[in-house]
Amino acid sequence: MANHPYISGAGNITQMIGYLRKNFPATVTADTVKKLGLASNNESYVINVLQFLGLIDGEGKRTDVGHEALTKHNEEEFQTAFGEMVKAAYSDLFSIRGDDAWTMNRDALIGYFRSADKTSDIIGSRQAGVFAALRELAGHHIEEAPAAKPKAASPRRGPQPPKKASKASAAPSFEQMVNEAPAATVLKGQKGDVALTVRIEINLPAGGTQETYDAIFKSIRANLFP
Repeated sequence: MANHPYISGAGNITQMIGYLRKNFPATVTADTVKKLGLASNNESYVINVLQFLGLIDGEGKRTDVGHEALTKHNEEEFQTAFGEMVKAAYSDLFSIRGDDAWTMNRDALIGYFRSADKTSDIIGSRQAGVFAALRELAGHHIEEAPAAKPKAASPRRGPQPPKKASKASAAPSFEQMVNEAPAATVLKGQKGDVALTVRIEINLPAGGTQETYDAIFKSIRANLFP
């Protein structure tokens, strides 16, 4: 059995201490917790915490030291007196860590309680939650660093399709078309000259300028009719 108290909802402990600071009856039992509407079906866990701190005895009767601490109206005086009760209750933890116990993060607390009480991860986490709630009441506010979010894996990119060549680079220029065109050839036979005519078709661009046309015909004249 765990030596340190635990409960699934540590906020119930904070609320219970708040009620007792306003009105601390001579006897506090599980029925008292139930009437306050706290920790449904877990009232006994709240009583265990109060007994562990020494606020009430084994029979549920309030103790003098508990009554004295919880009836202090000044907040700083209450925190000091309540903090001393927490240190006395968790004397094993403070004997090892000293006042550093007030600033231990949640993981360190879970590790300590699991090691000390041989408890599971769930119980150790609840024990740490109870201690964190009590030290908060004692005026030790600890800011827990948020857990780092794992980076989302970038989607794998499949093979990229080849980029289409631009129209300007795909289509040859007009001068290239003319320069690469075969020239007319004249064949001469033994008995007479035989003329061979080669017809060349040139598709002029519809949006071409006068300079474009002039360049085409100039290239034809220079290459086909030397």
